[in-house]
Amino acid sequence: MPNIKSAKKRVLVNKAKALQNKAARSALKTDIKKFEAAVAEGNRSEAEGAYKVAVKAVDKAVVHGILHRNNAAHKKSGMTLKLNKLA
Repeated sequence: MPNIKSAKKRVLVNKAKALQNKAARSALKTDIKKFEAAVAEGNRSEAEGAYKVAVKAVDKAVVHGILHRNNAAHKKSGMTLKLNKLA
């Protein structure tokens, strides 16, 4: 346990940020899973709606530093291919 006041504060801030990141990652995964479920059902209209939400969530994750931009591009590319195969 740190003794210096600023180090104590860093511990608390890091815990709070870790919880925020965990919640954001969880929400991102949920959005992606909803898209995957819609694709698995074969429901094109539902998949398109879920696709828009998932892509927006992935882009936000990049802005907030939760995902690397190349990883986000990889995810979006894969989702786009799945959506296009659904035709």
